[in-house]
Amino acid sequence: MKTRKFKVKGGMRSPWVTIQGTTRREVRAKQNREGNQAVKQLIWAGAIGAKILLSSNGKGRICHYRHSQKRNAPDYQAAQKQLEMELHVPNQNAMGGIIMDEFDRKVIAAFPGKSVRKDLTSLMKKGANVPTYVLEYLLGMYCATDDEDAIKTGLEKIKKILSENYVRPDQSDYVKSKIKENGQYTVIDKVTVRLDESEDKYVASFTNLDLQDFEVNSDLVTHNEKLLIGGIWCIIKIEYVGLEKEDDEEEEYEEDIFDGNKKKRGRKRKKKKSKYESPFTIAALKPIQMANLDLDEIFEARKQFTKDEWITLLLRSAGYEPKELSEKQKLHYLLRFVPFIQKNYNLVELGPRGTGKSHAYSELSPYSILMSSGHTTVSNMFYNMASHRVGLVGNWDCVAFDEVGGITNTSGDMIQIMKNYMANGSFARGSDSINSDASIAFEGNTFRSVEDMLRTTNLFEPFPEAFNNDSAFFDRIHAYLPGWETPKLRASLFTNRYGLISDCFSEFCHAMRKYDFTNSFGEYFALNNNFNTRDDTAVRRTFSGLAKLIYPDERIEKEEARELLEYAIECRRRVKEQLRKMNPAEFSDVMLGYIDLDTGEEFSVDLPEIASGSLIPESFGKPGYVYAIGSSIDGHIGVYRFENKLIEGSGKFNFRNVEGLAGAPKSVRDSLTAAFHYFVENSEKLIDGSPSSFDYSLYYNDLQNRNVSDEVSVAEVVGLYSALANRPILPSMVICGRVVMSGETMPVITMLEDIFVAAVNAGAKKILLPESSRDNYMLLSDKLKREIAVGFYKTPLEAAKIALGVDL
Repeated sequence: MKTRKFKVKGGMRSPWVTIQGTTRREVRAKQNREGNQAVKQLIWAGAIGAKILLSSNGKGRICHYRHSQKRNAPDYQAAQKQLEMELHVPNQNAMGGIIMDEFDRKVIAAFPGKSVRKDLTSLMKKGANVPTYVLEYLLGMYCATDDEDAIKTGLEKIKKILSENYVRPDQSDYVKSKIKENGQYTVIDKVTVRLDESEDKYVASFTNLDLQDFEVNSDLVTHNEKLLIGGIWCIIKIEYVGLEKEDDEEEEYEEDIFDGNKKKRGRKRKKKKSKYESPFTIAALKPIQMANLDLDEIFEARKQFTKDEWITLLLRSAGYEPKELSEKQKLHYLLRFVPFIQKNYNLVELGPRGTGKSHAYSELSPYSILMSSGHTTVSNMFYNMASHRVGLVGNWDCVAFDEVGGITNTSGDMIQIMKNYMANGSFARGSDSINSDASIAFEGNTFRSVEDMLRTTNLFEPFPEAFNNDSAFFDRIHAYLPGWETPKLRASLFTNRYGLISDCFSEFCHAMRKYDFTNSFGEYFALNNNFNTRDDTAVRRTFSGLAKLIYPDERIEKEEARELLEYAIECRRRVKEQLRKMNPAEFSDVMLGYIDLDTGEEFSVDLPEIASGSLIPESFGKPGYVYAIGSSIDGHIGVYRFENKLIEGSGKFNFRNVEGLAGAPKSVRDSLTAAFHYFVENSEKLIDGSPSSFDYSLYYNDLQNRNVSDEVSVAEVVGLYSALANRPILPSMVICGRVVMSGETMPVITMLEDIFVAAVNAGAKKILLPESSRDNYMLLSDKLKREIAVGFYKTPLEAAKIALGVDL
């Protein structure tokens, strides 16, 4: 696209003017003007004398300039108004109506032009695959009324605009043809502008419309600065202006400073063709996203609402109806927004299908990206070494992974870089360390009940094998949102009342990221001594995010701070409890809580799912059922339940009657055989009945999927005694120890601290250990000793007597 320059009337002192922004040519022209200014002054001073002294043929032509046809710069503000007229945008919105309640009017009064009826968004979203903020902008233009006839007309207008003007990628050639044939055409698309330093030009590109990059006027960028920051969705009128001929030349003119006449110099210069020259140009542009947001206005508006009213507004702005939610569920929904408003925040939400986990990250904010497949690469996520460009974490406020179970083929390098980024907000690629503040959210589905997951593995079970049981990775998670506590989506859960338009809500969250509320509760409370550094960071960031959402002016009363702090601690403790299951020795301090600075009283925060998830019941079980704990053949501590049953027979223990040992090594089978032999040889010392009257079946239940163990055969001896005596063992008891074919009890090899922590996690209140473990027991911390009672036995027979409550 050529740059035309001309002189404004007013004589030689008039400046050069360009309609396409500053160029190198203009800079050179300016330098020439300034350099020759002294000469020009002398010429003007001697003009009269020169007129007299010089002949007409000798009058020099003192200056010259290149001249091209004058073209006025586009008036974008006038063009935007004309575009609105063509779209038939109502001059005034008819606010009011019989269905609008008092709170709706309060919202509209506090946020004029920034509110919309959310049920209309949901209605239009079903038939239009466009971003929510695009729809809500159009709804604000045409449907901001309670007049049903006007709404119906507005909806038809929006449908027509979307069908005729919204650009889909597969329609690019069709739209370009319409522009060419009609001379101009109006489209809805996302426009991004960048500055090409080498060409000194602003260059525009479209997201859906397949147009080559082309130059745009600097005035367009000046009035819409967000074009340079990731781009914005706009209604754009595009004109077809054609291409200039390749042999176009610039003619040079010269002017006699005395008589004002000008004539061609007879010399032509070849025009330099820009690589961004295009037959298309932007004639008018109207953003359909907020150009800016004044946070002071938000702070002032917040004063008009109570806490509950403000939460209602936030949830309705996201499309939800708060009246359908409990107070706890409202906090769960607000927690989904924290990655938008808090820098470097790591969130996990796992739960059943259909609870709307990914909706917030795909629809509510243009600053968030949802990785639908759950899969990405190091170069895409962090840094591309070939192009030297930062990946997703440098371009988005929040990167969300949907369906974490689908994150497969993840390299070890990817996991390590992600762990470092989640901990420090930085990552190293090559010789550079790069910082970023993008938050990360992991979303996934659970396929079993919470109770089953807690009994067998942990609540991070949906993660793929590359992540699962990696305690270092999960320790970076700041909060675990329990998706099973949020309701399944249903019609009544979506609001039909007024809320903020999505763009206003997202801009509010984006602008608040620069503020830090991590110590806003420090005036009232302190965290207890069970917090380590990562626990402290996690709770403070969760509190900060929620406080910025609900109390953006940071005016928080004590009880309001207590509510958010307890919720933040609960979300972090949920993470900590799973870490203790993965690595009991390292993560034993799970009793997170806080201290009231006014009273000095300490409060601990419990989890609602802990009691229901106990592996070892607090009541009597069935005869023959016994719980064991020990190291698996893979080296992991596991909890097992041996379910022994009697069947008519001749006193045999056949592995055909044993379930749960598929693929088990010989050492495991030998340990069970040793237990049965010991039971047969010593049964009469405890029970009158003969063991030869029955055959014995066993279900070897690996409750935590740790793989089978050959170190828990003493528990099987106790189970056989319990089955034959038809007497259950004592409740909340777990047994540790191994018996060999000689009948001798072997020492426990596994670290006793790990066994105790695993037993406590499983809900045990008492543990039986061989006498040889007494010295190691004395080395345990007093805290761990207080959590579970211990009994020592010298022989498996003695263990059976203790477990069955028989006097020794």
